Amino acid sequence: MKLEIFVWIVHFASRAYTLPDTIRIGGLFHPNDINQENVFKHAIHDVNANRLILSRSNLSGQVEKVSPQDSFHASKRVCSLLRLGVAAVFGPQSAQISSHVQSICDTMEIPHLETRWDYKLRRESCLVNLYPHPTVLSKAYLDLVKKWGWKSFTIIYESNEGLVRLQELLKARNGAFSAYPITIRQLGSSRDHRPLLKQIKNSAESHIILDCSTEKIYDVLKQAQQIGMMSDYHSYLITSLDLHTIDLDEFKYGGTNITGFRLVNPDTPVVQKVLKQWGENFTVMSTETALIYDAVHLFARALHDLDSSQKIDIKPLSCDASDTWSHGYSLINYMKIVEISGLTGVIKFDNQGFRTDFELDVVEVNKEGLSKIGTWNSSQGINFTRSFVEAYSSIVDNLHNKTLVVTLILSSPYTMRRESSLKLVGNDQFEGYAIDLIYEISKLLGFNYTLKLVPDGRYGSYNEDTKEWDGMMGELLQQRADLVVADLTITYDREQAVDFTMPFMNLGISILYRKPIKQPPNLFSFLSPLSLDVWIYMATAYLGVSVLLYILARFSPYEWENPHPCNSEAPDVFENKFSLNNSLWFTIGSLMQQGSDMAPK
Repeated sequence: MKLEIFVWIVHFASRAYTLPDTIRIGGLFHPNDINQENVFKHAIHDVNANRLILSRSNLSGQVEKVSPQDSFHASKRVCSLLRLGVAAVFGPQSAQISSHVQSICDTMEIPHLETRWDYKLRRESCLVNLYPHPTVLSKAYLDLVKKWGWKSFTIIYESNEGLVRLQELLKARNGAFSAYPITIRQLGSSRDHRPLLKQIKNSAESHIILDCSTEKIYDVLKQAQQIGMMSDYHSYLITSLDLHTIDLDEFKYGGTNITGFRLVNPDTPVVQKVLKQWGENFTVMSTETALIYDAVHLFARALHDLDSSQKIDIKPLSCDASDTWSHGYSLINYMKIVEISGLTGVIKFDNQGFRTDFELDVVEVNKEGLSKIGTWNSSQGINFTRSFVEAYSSIVDNLHNKTLVVTLILSSPYTMRRESSLKLVGNDQFEGYAIDLIYEISKLLGFNYTLKLVPDGRYGSYNEDTKEWDGMMGELLQQRADLVVADLTITYDREQAVDFTMPFMNLGISILYRKPIKQPPNLFSFLSPLSLDVWIYMATAYLGVSVLLYILARFSPYEWENPHPCNSEAPDVFENKFSLNNSLWFTIGSLMQQGSDMAPK
């Protein structure tokens, strides 16, 4: 018995600890990616400090600097890493040289982990990319636009990759937004974007989707503020997942709705703990930085699970030889099926190798800074966590002490000139129901207002030739007025252009009629279900059928029979039962479905 236990212990020990003491992993970084290189080293240090994973082995990072445009140099660096015997290659961030690195990793069956944005519709056999796929992100943008109810918007993109990121919105042009205009504009190579922004401003478009690099977001918003495109009327959707890394303090009090998504929540305890451990050099964490940290932990966890199921040996490889790493595909499969929780939330992959079941935070710029207002996931879509009371309080705070321009039209008794012996100016020159209404609303919400009559004296109609609105509708759409208080009829065209409140008065055509008085029933009320003509037709048909039956029965020999067939001495006299009375009786019985004692032969 003791010998058997000893054999099991030796067997378990031989299977539990098969990895070498030092496991090398390679990292390819650009010369200016100092933060990502440091995070790569920090992640290796944290894995080595955690003795629950790879308890008998330590990770060792081999960092190589590669140029973003030099594919040949990058290939040489990868081959040098393989000669050292690395178990995985991390990076680079450049799409131009990543394909060359991937081809070498596929040939040598070495796991390749990436954290960059990649639009390819399929993953290579040895590739694991932790960045969400563009089609999933594009669906998140579409869900948010639908949730807001935007009827039209302008897309500003920097490169063709932006169109790939927004492909679901572009596809919706033939679906949900087919009746509304979608404008697409590209940022030029110049640093001055004001001419493009002025064109968008002149088009009176207030909903803008901005897709550009994180470094350009501040410059575009700042120049938009300089030309007056950061007002209460404008809304910006930023597609970058690193909006939380930009200083947006200058736009907190402008009233502009600036919204975006983020994959990393810097307020979570795990992120705060990691940032505290890294020191003062890391104050904010970008998405790609967090993904590198999670990629190292994903690799370590998968290698730990693979080690518990089979014996693993890591050996140097040469790009000039035909040898491959026999455990590469197994390790890749383990990374695709393992599920961990990292800085970017839950990390898991679908059967195609794309990241799935992750959650994005919906963030918005307000007076407190960048705040989380909701979440998005692929199964439930957008879920705003802000309550109705919080949303209402935000609107009230935004209106407080602001001065709004209210456009009016003279229409008694809603808006009239005040009669006075003195010359009245400003708001004092008007009176009426609409004037009293806006006064009470301003007291309730705490804003100021300036009354202004519409110049052309029209309510507002759409001109098919000029594609413009006139009257009070034109004042609103041209942003010369903030709101209208008048007896303005809600039509379909107007409702598609502006938002209406609940009407304070409903007018329409009404029909006034006297309530009928119930009369006592008369003697022939049973005839009411059918008209007199129908009753006459029925009586005529009844008499006609009865007489016809009587005549046919007189001619038919089968209706004549001996009344005493058993009496041989009875006279030879025959009778016919279908007399006129019996014919009438038979017809009425058949009509009432009651039957009769006789039937025609």
